[in-house]
Amino acid sequence: MKVLHLPAYFPPEKAASMYLSHNLYSAITESGMDMVVYTPVPTRGISENERVEYHNRLNEILYDGKMNLHRFLLMKEGKNAIIRAFRYLMCNIKQFWKGAFAKEAKECDVMFIMSTPPTQGAMGALVKKFSNMPLVYNLQDIFPDSLINNGLAKQGGLLWKIGRKIENFTYKNADKIIVISEDFKKNIMAKGVPEKKIEVIYNWVDQNAVTDIPREKNILFDTYGLDRMKFYITYNGNIGLSQNMDLLISVAEDFMSEFPDIQFVLVGEGAYYDAVKRLIKEKKLINVHLLPFQPYEVISHVFSLGDASLVISKPGTGSASVPSKTWSIMSASRPVIANFDENELKSIIENNQCGIFSKAGDKEGLKKAILTLYNNPELCRIYGNNGRKFVLDNLTKEVGTQKYVDVIKSVVRK
Repeated sequence: MKVLHLPAYFPPEKAASMYLSHNLYSAITESGMDMVVYTPVPTRGISENERVEYHNRLNEILYDGKMNLHRFLLMKEGKNAIIRAFRYLMCNIKQFWKGAFAKEAKECDVMFIMSTPPTQGAMGALVKKFSNMPLVYNLQDIFPDSLINNGLAKQGGLLWKIGRKIENFTYKNADKIIVISEDFKKNIMAKGVPEKKIEVIYNWVDQNAVTDIPREKNILFDTYGLDRMKFYITYNGNIGLSQNMDLLISVAEDFMSEFPDIQFVLVGEGAYYDAVKRLIKEKKLINVHLLPFQPYEVISHVFSLGDASLVISKPGTGSASVPSKTWSIMSASRPVIANFDENELKSIIENNQCGIFSKAGDKEGLKKAILTLYNNPELCRIYGNNGRKFVLDNLTKEVGTQKYVDVIKSVVRK
C-alpha cells in the first residue's frame, strides 16, 4: 500500500509541531505502507546556505527506504502576506500537477493531506477529481474561521465567502476528516459534514522525548544566563497575532517591581516577535526574556525551563482549539496556566487538576493564577505530576499515531 503525501513544509524546516509529522511518518512506514512525497525545498527556519544545499538534494530515500521524497524549487517564504499567499498558490499548482499526473503518484492507493496552508485541502480534493484516489484530510486549523478570529477577515465578507467555498469543497471530497478536538468536530458538523466522515484524534506528545529536566541540569539556564533561583513562567511556540502577547507583557510590567522574582521567558518566533521585542525594550522589562526558537533536540529543556507554562490567546481566537503545546507542558511535568477561550481545554485542565484556567483576556485571572503557583511550590509539583499522568494515560505517541494509521488504511478501496 502506498500513501501520497503533499505537505507544504517538510524537515529540516522548523515549526513547533514538526515533531508530529516525523512521528506520523515513522508510524506509517513502520506499519508496512510506503510513502511518496512531493514538497518544496525547505524555507522556514533554516539558513540560506542550508536552503541552497537542498537545491542539489531534490530526491531522497528516507525512513529505511519506505519514503520516496521529491522536492521542487520554489521561492522563499517571506513575511509579506501577499507574497506568502502567492507562494502558497504556486506550491498548490506544482503539487496538484505532481499529485494528479506524476507516474509515481498514480501508483498510490490513498492520499494524506494536512490543512496548512488553508488551500492545501482543496488542492488535494482537485487531485482526487483527476485520480479518484481516496483522501484523508487532517484538519489542524479551521479556515476561514481562523481569519475571522485573527481579525484578517469579516464574516460575510468576500474573503470569508471564498474561504467557505474552499472549506466546503474540501470537506465534500474528503473520505475521512481527522480533527484534533471534539470542538472541531462540532464546528464542521454544524457546517453539514456527516459525523461518520469525522475522526477525532488529539495531537499527541512524544512522552519519551518531552520529560522533566531538573533545573540544575537544564542547559538553557547557562546558555542564556538565567538565574536558577528565580520563579519562571514560560511561553513556548508561535509569537503571533492571536496569542495575546500584549496582555502577557502588561502582566509582566505589573509584576516587575512588586514581584521581581517572577520572570517571564518567551521561546519562539512569529509575526509579532519584533513587536514584542520592541515593547520589552520600550518598557524596560528586565523580567521578560525573549529566546529564539530552539531545536527539537532540547525540547525537554525548553518545556522544563519554567515553574509553570502558558497557553494564551486573544478572546475569540481559541474557541475551537486545544493547542498541542499543552500536552508538551504536561509531559514535562509542569502545571498549565491557561488564559484561553472556554472549551474542552478548560475541562481537561480542571477535571485532571493539572493547572489553572482563566478566560481569555482576563488579566486579573491570569495574575491570580501566576501568584497562586508562585506562592505554593507544592501545588506546582502536584499539578505537574497530574499532567504527566494524563499524558501517559491518554496522549502517547503510540496511541495517536496508530489511530492515524488505522484511518488511512480504512479508506483504501479493495
